Amino acid sequence: MTERRSVSSLVPALLLAAALVAGGPVSAQEPPSSPDVPAAEAPAKSSAKDKAKDAEKAEEKPAATAPSNASFMKPLGRLSSILGSVHFLRTLCGDPGAAVWRQKMNELLDAQAPNEADRKILIASFNSGYRSFESTYRQCTPAARLAVSRYQAEGATLSREIGTRYGN
Repeated sequence: MTERRSVSSLVPALLLAAALVAGGPVSAQEPPSSPDVPAAEAPAKSSAKDKAKDAEKAEEKPAATAPSNASFMKPLGRLSSILGSVHFLRTLCGDPGAAVWRQKMNELLDAQAPNEADRKILIASFNSGYRSFESTYRQCTPAARLAVSRYQAEGATLSREIGTRYGN
């Protein structure tokens, strides 16, 4: 499979660009209730029995898939980080539509259908973007609103570039 063919599903990136541009201003201050990261990364509590079963299953499965190292993964990783950052900041600033950024991340993952290693990289990028602002901002400030507008502009540009460069 060629690189061009593997990214033919990047049309959602162009739709994401439109969503980033149309994101609108952030509103009043309201702290987020809790981190809202993709469900695939939600930590699960497990018992010793569960860990033993997981170890047995790991032995049965073939070796983990390696990252593809495709050239489009770097800009997709940056876009994922931007989505995580915007998701946190818009939630912090009380935007009732803030959950759309997590949803867009999930749509991007579904449309791209990366291998397991690439999927983990993209999810880690989203979570890193989220956590980078979570550790800095406790309330919505003018700087937070400025960061949102800058990230939305960068994300829109990046989405268009990804679609133009790697899409069909």
